[in-house]
Amino acid sequence: MLIGGFAAQAQAQSNVTIYGLVDAGLVSERGGVNGSVTKVTSGIGGQSRLGFRGTEDLGNGLSAIFQMETGFKADDGSLDSANTIFNRQAFVGLKSKDAGQLTIGRQYTMLYNAQSQVADPFGAGYAGSIKNLFPSAGANTRVSNAIVYTTPTAGGFSAEALYALGEQAGSATAGRQFGFGLNYAEGPLNARLVYNNKNNDTAAVGTTPAKIQDTGRNTMFAVNYDFKVIKAYFAYSADKGVNSAQIPVANAYGFAVAPKASTDSNDILIGAQIPAGNGYFMTSYIRKDDKTVNNQDANQFALGYLYSLSKRTGAYVSYAKIKNKNGAGYTVGNNNEAGSGDKAFNVGIRHAF
Repeated sequence: MLIGGFAAQAQAQSNVTIYGLVDAGLVSERGGVNGSVTKVTSGIGGQSRLGFRGTEDLGNGLSAIFQMETGFKADDGSLDSANTIFNRQAFVGLKSKDAGQLTIGRQYTMLYNAQSQVADPFGAGYAGSIKNLFPSAGANTRVSNAIVYTTPTAGGFSAEALYALGEQAGSATAGRQFGFGLNYAEGPLNARLVYNNKNNDTAAVGTTPAKIQDTGRNTMFAVNYDFKVIKAYFAYSADKGVNSAQIPVANAYGFAVAPKASTDSNDILIGAQIPAGNGYFMTSYIRKDDKTVNNQDANQFALGYLYSLSKRTGAYVSYAKIKNKNGAGYTVGNNNEAGSGDKAFNVGIRHAF
């Protein structure tokens, strides 16, 4: 009876959810130094994952929250990130109806959330992913040792702030990162203005001297509007400094002179989701304008279709092509992979649970 009482009390006060996504399909890539590449792969539309999230009611509108999420590869069963269990998210915090939410741990940046949740009709996945040209590599997507505060929503508006410690011995600033976000979501309109700042310095270690570099700074505005017959998307990003616009694959085309990552560029996306049958088409045009002396611009055109077999299961097909200029080296990837060439075709299935 005593054990049963404790169990009933825990069930009344806390809630834990197990969730996940299994996404696998066929990818065909063309145009890279390795020629034609065809493979079965995982995480094309969204990375296959297993997660745990929970809340505990602490009373007076205050709750304890946590989330732990690991990525895996459905094609071979391995972890998405070697030697790391909860590589996608791992945080704990407090949430108040009146004071907002504070979380600590490994978390998404405001920059990536705006790209995947607001800017991209492909949701940062499939061949048309915004990640092919917009800056989203590494710590631009997720950052460890982060403290994130989110305000309550009022009149559709909310704000977010992130600060991540670099945790490098001998330096309080090396490797640190901070970001801000202003969000609006009301009716058919969803918009975000975000800023991300990454310190690229490394502290001295033994006989290796400290390395001082320019920061990477990204400012992005993203908006979508649902007209019912079509959902329109737009995004604009200004990227300045070291690591503000990475090249996912160092030299995918085997150029004699490898492409150089831009330290001053602008990105623009125009796209749409168009309902059709038991699903919707996804399409977008993305342009990267490299403002450095190298002028390594790129354009991407993409089209895809997601068919809903049920509320949890969908089948998809997508295609994208990138046109690189002046020795630029961008590739057509998907949500989980950077890709190997300037063209890619995907077909697959995904199930959420």
